[in-house]
Amino acid sequence: MVLKATVYKASLSVADMNRQVYLNHSVTLAKHPPETEQHLMLRLIAWTLYADERLQFTKSICDKSKPELWIQNYSNEIELWVTLGLPDSKRIKKACSQAKQVILFTYGDDAAATWRSQLLNKLHPFKNLTVINIMDKVLLAAAAFSNRNMVIQATIEDGQVWFSVGETVLLIQPDIWKISNA
Repeated sequence: MVLKATVYKASLSVADMNRQVYLNHSVTLAKHPPETEQHLMLRLIAWTLYADERLQFTKSICDKSKPELWIQNYSNEIELWVTLGLPDSKRIKKACSQAKQVILFTYGDDAAATWRSQLLNKLHPFKNLTVINIMDKVLLAAAAFSNRNMVIQATIEDGQVWFSVGETVLLIQPDIWKISNA
């Protein structure tokens, strides 16, 4: 028996003081059986940090050759490629060659620290790559208040994100490991 994806809907209100982006947007996400609540919430956090009406979730769980989120222009060129996890340098190189800007969100404290020590120094040639780490405790806290119909308000300013669902507010301080030079 094949397990089906669970549909989550989120109404997002984003006030990004750094980029001067203010928008209200609704998204629908499919949480596939192997995906955790933490990973689902990381996808929402990533969307929030790069909020744009054109930013779309892809079918990356089914197709590993695509990012989790992206912005494509009218010529199908990839302007923004957002991926999650601890990819190898081959996948990062592919992403950086296909997109104008690549954002990698790492997670999993111990595994991410090992990945960082082994791979981060090799990523300097990729000028269009930004690497951001989100701590496990943040993802666990975010997962605790996830539900299938969320209303999320996010305020971003000075490297901090106030991410709230209902009465619960979570302070997220992304750890920037590498910033794009492009």
